[in-house]
This record gives sequence, structure tokens and C-alpha cells, in this order.
Amino acid sequence: MHLWLRAETKANEHRTALTPSVVRTLIAEGATITVERSPENIFDDAEYAEAGATLVETGAWRKAPLDAYIIGLKELPENDDSPLPHAHIMFAHCFKGQDGWKDVLERFGKGNGTLLDLEFLVDERGRRVAAFGYHAGYAGSAVGIDLWCHRQLNDASVAYPSISHYKNDKELIAYTKTRLEAAFAKSGRLPRVMVMGALGRCGSGACDFVRHVGIPEENIIKWDINETKGGGPFDEILNHDIFVNCIYLSAKIPPFITKAMTEKPDRVLSAIVDVSCDATNPNNPIPLYHGCTTFTNPVLTVNCGASAPKLDIVAIDHLPTLLPRESSNAFSTDLLPTLRTLDARESSGVWKRAEELYRTKLAEARSA
Repeated sequence: MHLWLRAETKANEHRTALTPSVVRTLIAEGATITVERSPENIFDDAEYAEAGATLVETGAWRKAPLDAYIIGLKELPENDDSPLPHAHIMFAHCFKGQDGWKDVLERFGKGNGTLLDLEFLVDERGRRVAAFGYHAGYAGSAVGIDLWCHRQLNDASVAYPSISHYKNDKELIAYTKTRLEAAFAKSGRLPRVMVMGALGRCGSGACDFVRHVGIPEENIIKWDINETKGGGPFDEILNHDIFVNCIYLSAKIPPFITKAMTEKPDRVLSAIVDVSCDATNPNNPIPLYHGCTTFTNPVLTVNCGASAPKLDIVAIDHLPTLLPRESSNAFSTDLLPTLRTLDARESSGVWKRAEELYRTKLAEARSA
């Protein structure tokens, strides 16, 4: 088995699919690992070299042996429609009708390559074998709370600044506690945070961060399938300062919130963090925006009319990179048992299901 870890090219992406620890384990078990040098990876090149990997230059994956699996996290470099002859393991974001989905799939089709999408590596029960969900929710609450603090501490005209990653969760928690103390001193209260999908991995992470920074349990409103089974929209969302959406969208559902709801002058809600980030999905249950925000420009403001308070949305599609070391360690460790079965891909249920899904989606793209 030959795994080729490509360097991430998405701006402000510091995570990795393979940590040095997992690389060391796979090499000890007989795998060949090639790692592209990357100044953005939270792990140093030297750590991979010490683990036994062969280091090559960024972007060299295009000339990798055809039997190498090209593994990465986020999308491939932009402005490139060349055929893809390799098997790629990555989050491609093209199986739910997102913008450009047909173009992405056609690159694999033209090159006779294969897309083994990390989002759809699932066991026989349909549960993902590895996911960044917990840290996505954790980071989502962190950004939402910081945004709320910013609005308490500054005039409405002051834009929320760019954000960057943290060395570890302790540093993030300490920073947020300081911000909350200042906001409390000025406003006399702490925010109420509503988490949608609170019982899942992502929602658990969102709730945990709120607790870790000292916000009391009664200020954490946890909704899941029992609270939403009647279908939206839900006026209750408007009564909380921060709404963190952590659901996994697998089918069209009624919207959680509508544009008309945001125009109510008595709305408390001031910040939405769409951790699920189905930003270009036609079935997005938060139909107030289209397209992602970024670490450089984290917020977009909804036009709610002259009489309603300001409403900001955060829709960053790689929130876990706020804590790149912890999130990468957790993800790579969870992925390891499945990577071990790549040599027997034809008989591995996880990989067979992933390839069958790719073939189905490619056929849909070509017939659309």
C-alpha cells in the first residue's frame, strides 16, 4: 500500500489526514508513505521524516505512481480541470448537489480515477468511521461566542476581524474566558446558546465548549430529533443569542429559520454559526445565505430590514482547523483501522460502499 499525503492548498487549512504518529504506525506495518512538504501543516516536515516518510515537494502528487492513493482533506487546487487518474481519499463536497459538483466528478471520470470520499466512509450501520464533527462543533461554539462578545464590546459598525488557529484547546479556552469576562462586565449577562443536533458528535462538541468556558448549563439549549420532529421553522431560535447548527443533512427538510423571521424587531438572536455548512446545498435548512465564509472574512450579515437588530452568520467549512493539532490527531487515529484495509479494498465493506457511491454519483453527473 502506498499512501501519498498531499499538501493542503486551501487558505488557513492547517489540519492533516495523516499525523506523524499514524504514519509511523503504517510504515511499521509495511506501508509506503510519501508526504508533501507543507509550511501550513500543524505538524513539521521533520516530524514526518522522523516517522520514516519520504518527503517530496508540494503538488508532486500529480506525478505520483498510479497505484498510490492520494490522501488529503480539502478540495484540490482551484482553476484546474485536468483529468484525475489516481484514487483520491478526501472531502470533495460534490455528492449533495453542491456548486460545481458535476465538474469535480467529471475530472475523475475523464482520468479513470476514483473518488473515495472521506465523508462517506461508513460502516455497516451507516456510521462514519472517522469524522471531524466533535471539533467542528467545539470550534463553532468558540467562534459564535467570540462573535457575540465582539458585538457586546464594540459599536455595531465595527467589523468582526479575521480569526486564526490556536496551538491547543487550553489557549482557546483561556482567550474566550477573557472575552466573556469583558462582555459580562459591560452587558451584565452571559449569552444563551442554542445547539441544533445536540446529541450527535458535532453537537456534543458544541455543548462541551460552552461548558468549558464557564457558561452555565441553563444557558445551553439542546435540541435534537425529538424537538424538531414536527418540522420547522422554529420561532424558539429567535429567543437565543447564538444558534449553532450541528445537524447532518442527508435529505431535504423544512427550514429552521426564514428571512421573514429575522426581520422581527424583538429578535434576540444575533449570531448563527452554521457548522453543518451546507452553504451551496439547495436543501440548506438555513436559507439566509449562499456560499461559505472564511477565516479571513468569517462573517456575513443578513439584511433584516431597518427595524430589526443585526444578524451575523458564520459558515466556515473547515472550522476544526481552529484547533488543528487536536482535531487531526483524533481524525487520523479514527481513520487508521480503515486505512489498514486498503490493500484488500475489493473485499472491505467501507471502501466498496465508498466506491459504489462514487460510481453512482458520476453516473448522475453525466446524465444530468
